[in-house]
Amino acid sequence: MENHVSRWSNVQTVPESHVFPLEIRPGNEQIPLCKTIPIIDLENYEPNSENLDSIHKIIKASQEYGFFQVTNHGVSEDVINEAVKVLEELFNMPIDEISKEANENGFVYMGSTSFATKGAHLWRDNIKHPCHPLELSMQNWPQKPKRYRDVMEAYIVEIKRLSLRLLEMISQGLGLEKGYLGGMSQVQFMTASNYPICPDPSLTLGLLKHFDHSLITILYQGNGKGLQVLKDGKWIGVEVVPNAFVVNIGTQVEIISNWKLTSAAHRVVTNKEEARTSITTFINPNPDCVIEPAKLFVDDVTPPLYQPLSFKDFVNVSKPFGPFTDVVQNGVLPNINA
Repeated sequence: MENHVSRWSNVQTVPESHVFPLEIRPGNEQIPLCKTIPIIDLENYEPNSENLDSIHKIIKASQEYGFFQVTNHGVSEDVINEAVKVLEELFNMPIDEISKEANENGFVYMGSTSFATKGAHLWRDNIKHPCHPLELSMQNWPQKPKRYRDVMEAYIVEIKRLSLRLLEMISQGLGLEKGYLGGMSQVQFMTASNYPICPDPSLTLGLLKHFDHSLITILYQGNGKGLQVLKDGKWIGVEVVPNAFVVNIGTQVEIISNWKLTSAAHRVVTNKEEARTSITTFINPNPDCVIEPAKLFVDDVTPPLYQPLSFKDFVNVSKPFGPFTDVVQNGVLPNINA
């Protein structure tokens, strides 16, 4: 059997290699779809405006959930749809073509078995590559499908613009100086996942429980549910809002805010109704950037809750995804030919 679950359309049972241990698998528990994670309309937000309603909503959501969704965000629906289409084309390419592309161009493509952990393999196929500096990174992106680079460039540019807007709103909401967080957001990294239909979602996972070690992460969920957030010790499902982006607070903003905003653990479960393709963009600091609580949040009464540490060292210490963490969070291409 091929090691790429995107090809397993006729699989009737979950292979043993993809069955997670009892203590990790989602099981048959019915996880409620949360309707209270805020959906924030950015249409009326204007920088330097006295209307701070959207900013207040973002800060409150970041404190309560570590997650929120945004609509009317300025990213073209056509740009989003084209990105999803070209990624689906990529995931459906012959395996030998994908492997050849990866080896020649240096981007990271992983089938489901390339991310074996906790004794099982994830129920997804996945592509990852750096996006900064964009012009240089694009030279290592897939050349097939032929329009991949042009389509994904348009998407990445729009997401970068949105990320700067969101980081400025968070900076303003926290009372930080203009450009405080945006000035740190130098490294952009993209990962896209294809989650095929699963015959028994109770046994599998699309992504393990984890925290994002970014400043913020911007996710396009696709057309199906699967993302779950841990709140008060219980999992809640994130609803799918057409053309919305899910935004979550990364641990770097948690540190900078001295725990005024918090990063939430999350995971991805599978389903047996429909396949979906999601696109995740991590907005990260430069690897050498030292992350520490902002002086605004530290005084004689409130000590710093975190020690200063470069982003690179933070990632090397935490290793949430093992050796692959360096690739995801630093935006550094590995030597895949070694």
